Amino acid sequence: MFMLPRKYVLVIAEKPKAALKIAQALSKAKPVKHRMYGVPYWVVYHSEIPYIIASAAGHLFALTTSEHGFPVFKYYWVPAWAVDKEAKYTRPYYLVLKNLCRHAIAFINACDYDIEGSVIGYLVIREFGDLSRAYRAKFSTLTSQDLRQAFRSLSKGLDMSMVEAGLCRHELDWIWGINVSRALMYAVKIATGKRIILSAGRVQSPTLVEVVNTEKQRNLFIPTPIFNINVNIAIGGRTYTLEYLGKPFTRKKEAEEVLKEIKKEKWAIVENVKYEVEKIKPPPPFNLGDLQAEASKIYGFSPLKTQELAEQLYLDALISYPRTNSQKLPLSIGYETIMLKLKENSEYRNYVENLLRESRGILKPHEGVKTDPAHPAIYPTGLRPRKLNVEQQKIYDLIVKRFLATFSTDAILHSITVYLRISRFKFKLKLRRLHLKGWLKYYPFLNINYVENLPFIGKGQKLPIVKAKVLTTYSRYGKSYDKTSLLKWMESVNIGTESTRARIIENLFSRRYLKTVRGKIEVTPLGYAVSEILEKYFKDLTSVELTRKFEKMLNDIRRGRMKRENVVLESKNILSKILLEFKAKAAEKAGIELGKSLKYIPVENKCIICEGEVVNMKLCKNHLEALENLFKQYKVWVYAYGSIPWREYLKKVFSLNVSGKWIREVAKGILDNVIEANPQ
Repeated sequence: MFMLPRKYVLVIAEKPKAALKIAQALSKAKPVKHRMYGVPYWVVYHSEIPYIIASAAGHLFALTTSEHGFPVFKYYWVPAWAVDKEAKYTRPYYLVLKNLCRHAIAFINACDYDIEGSVIGYLVIREFGDLSRAYRAKFSTLTSQDLRQAFRSLSKGLDMSMVEAGLCRHELDWIWGINVSRALMYAVKIATGKRIILSAGRVQSPTLVEVVNTEKQRNLFIPTPIFNINVNIAIGGRTYTLEYLGKPFTRKKEAEEVLKEIKKEKWAIVENVKYEVEKIKPPPPFNLGDLQAEASKIYGFSPLKTQELAEQLYLDALISYPRTNSQKLPLSIGYETIMLKLKENSEYRNYVENLLRESRGILKPHEGVKTDPAHPAIYPTGLRPRKLNVEQQKIYDLIVKRFLATFSTDAILHSITVYLRISRFKFKLKLRRLHLKGWLKYYPFLNINYVENLPFIGKGQKLPIVKAKVLTTYSRYGKSYDKTSLLKWMESVNIGTESTRARIIENLFSRRYLKTVRGKIEVTPLGYAVSEILEKYFKDLTSVELTRKFEKMLNDIRRGRMKRENVVLESKNILSKILLEFKAKAAEKAGIELGKSLKYIPVENKCIICEGEVVNMKLCKNHLEALENLFKQYKVWVYAYGSIPWREYLKKVFSLNVSGKWIREVAKGILDNVIEANPQ
């Protein structure tokens, strides 16, 4: 059995892969690997001093309470494996660090330099070591060069402002989650006698409510007919479609009258021609949100999948720390050094040579406005990848090409805009040609419509009309969510963090509140039920404004402007008032509503379309509102078409995919004579 050195410095990494990278960076020779409880740790000599590098496995501690019921505001930290079955794997890591902390002369927190990493290391040192002998290592990549620099410039003491912000986030999330979840479960228990697991959360709940409210409006949406004039003309043997410059028509008859005049003409007369040069600036380097959006658009990856793939690349020292909001690349990362390393990879050699040639060696990134106090934007380290799987390679390639593109020049388009007249009506044709690819040579993922050659068109020229018709289109409901657009919404309203948003979205799916259908998010009956109860009885707790307010407070703690205790106290005061009122006045009623939604309490009068409770006309509140919308919108369609029979209107609405789900269900019910409904 290996005998530990009598005195040593203990380095705490966040994960085993990171621990190995640190050991390799600090050791002049090959680091010596040992095991305890089956968990690896490494012994190296750094500046003649023995260092032991050991790993956590993410969070080793979790909050819990010994109290039952709600509200509950007494809690404490315990080993995560003691309260969470899914954290059982962390027990040996916990025991290793507990043993190794006993004889260490100093402690270095070398977990990821973010709020979570700061908390992980802090709790280990607080529980098993000595905070007065603690240091912080700060790095953005796991390359040997960056790690050695981080250990040459250790901070005495821990980054307590980040620790305090992290502890506060954990406390707020626990307080809100445990109390509102227990309130929901209590309501079901007293109404039905059933014990079930329901969950709510400080960030999770407003996110669920946003999806539910959006889907409700989408399910109740009836498209409006829009009529436009569609004209095709011929130029040089090719056919082009003109854009009508008048307002779209709300009545078909008006569009047909215009079409009648246009059909009398054989030519479209060119009234003006405008030539322009358009520049598309290079994109900024990736932050995590932008990377998640691009990986979703290009490869269909979920935000969490992209985040996990990027973290694997980071642990392999191939990219910088991915959980960042920054769109900045500081000079200190060594632009040219990274380029020269990338050049050694045959896959990127030509790209780098072209870029260095076009920039004449003067590398200046096109940065975005977003910043992060801890890390720069995501960038490749230049180390050559080995044995990446297909998905890892896709994310790595995306990051490298975006990095190269941000140092490149503008893409340049030459455009021609032709203004035409047919009879007394105005039209426009715009064509673009790609003149210089610029940054698109390196990052070819932007879809731009352009032609190979611009035709020569002169003022006064007559262009033959090939075809003209009235084009009927239908309005669309503007908003629907997939996982990536939901994450972007969370980002836009400033709830959650780069690290937590993707996981919160996945939690809504694992709780069976949401599901994915054909790439879009749909709400389950359980999701509707929980959301309605939260909005009805815990409205303040589901508001984006309150969640955002606490996010600002957390940032203020990180900046040293607020105290954790004050933020937690304010949260407790808000929750206590709402929870006590719910318990006294609303729990049983809420429990009955949830019980019916969960089918624990039978619904006597069931909607003839779904199993919801009837409100009127044998329909639940959702399908009744859909019927009312069908009546209202029928008047709009009659105005649009001049006249349209009720059943023909219903058939058309039912056939349109843009029509809302509840709308189509009610329309079908009427068409099948299951529902008796006629407009007044």
